Amino acid sequence: MEKRLDELVIGESGVIKTVGGEGRIRRRLFDMGVTPNAEVFLRKKAPLGDPIEVTLRGYELTLRKSEAQNVIVVLNDETAKEEGDK
Repeated sequence: MEKRLDELVIGESGVIKTVGGEGRIRRRLFDMGVTPNAEVFLRKKAPLGDPIEVTLRGYELTLRKSEAQNVIVVLNDETAKEEGDK
């Protein structure tokens, strides 16, 4: 199952499928290590959902909700199921 990074529930994890956005936003995400095939785990959300804190490549990263909306994640349980179907 695919979700945008900002739609994940605390404790969910997955693998980044695509990183959207334009220009500076996309470049900033790539510079922070938000790239396809990286594993990501949602640690915390602020009370109003902005910002969010994720664990990515062994470190904690805080993202604005507007940035997280550009990232599509395949949830881990779905990734395992797809691998078993092949």
